[in-house]
Amino acid sequence: MTKILITGKSGRMGQTLIEATELNAQTELGGTHDAGENLISAFDGVDVAIDFTVHLFTKSVVEAALESNTPLVIGTTGHTDEEKAIITKAAETLPIVFASNFSVGVNTLFWLTRKAAGILGNEQFDIEVVEMHHHHKIDAPSGTARTLLEILNEETNTSYEDDVVHGRVGNIGARPKKEIGMHTLRGGDVVGDHTVMFAADGERVELTHKASSRMTFASGAVQAAVWIQGKKPGLYNMQDVLGLH
Repeated sequence: MTKILITGKSGRMGQTLIEATELNAQTELGGTHDAGENLISAFDGVDVAIDFTVHLFTKSVVEAALESNTPLVIGTTGHTDEEKAIITKAAETLPIVFASNFSVGVNTLFWLTRKAAGILGNEQFDIEVVEMHHHHKIDAPSGTARTLLEILNEETNTSYEDDVVHGRVGNIGARPKKEIGMHTLRGGDVVGDHTVMFAADGERVELTHKASSRMTFASGAVQAAVWIQGKKPGLYNMQDVLGLH
C-alpha cells in the first residue's frame, strides 16, 4: 500500500486528490499539508508526495522531499525557468514525475498531436491552439497548452519565442506560414478544454480534449504516485507512466 502525502489539502485540487487517493485500492492517505503547517513533519512516514498547489511553493516542497528522500509527483504549472531548474536538479537525487497534465485523455492528445504534426506539418496546414479554463486559473496559457506548443515546435522546427503568437488584434496583415496561434479563454467553471487545429485550403483537422471533472487529473496523479515507487532518480512525465513514448 502506497502512503501518499497531499499538499494544499484545503484547495479544490487538494480535496480531489485526497478523494482519489482514498478511492484507489493501492494507496492510502499518509498525510496532508496546508499553508501555515509544518512541511518537513508532513513528509514523515509517507512513500510519495503529490503537489498541485502553486509554483511559488515548489522550491519548499522539493527541499522537504530531498531532506526526507521522498519521491515527488508535481502537477503545478506556471513555473519560472529557475523553478524548473530546481526540479531538474532534484531529479538527479529523487525520482520525480513532473507533468503539465495527468489526464490519460490529455496525454493521448499529446501523442496524437505529435503524430498529426509529423504528418501534416506546417507547410500546407496552419496550426492554432485554443484553451479554456475557469476564471480562477492564474497562469496563461495553461501548462497543458504549453506542452502542446512544445510538441508542435519540435515537430515543425519552430520556436515558442519566435513563432507562437498569443491572440491577434489590429491590421496585422497576412498570416506568416510558420506562425502558430495560441488563444486563451477564461470563464465560468470550465475544468479544462484544449483544441489543436490544423487548417488548410479545403480541409481542417481538429484534435480536442474536454475535461468535465478534476478527478481525471487526480486519478492520473495517484496512478503516477504508485508507478514511481522503486524507480531510479530521474525526471519522468505522464507519458512515461502510461508507456506512450
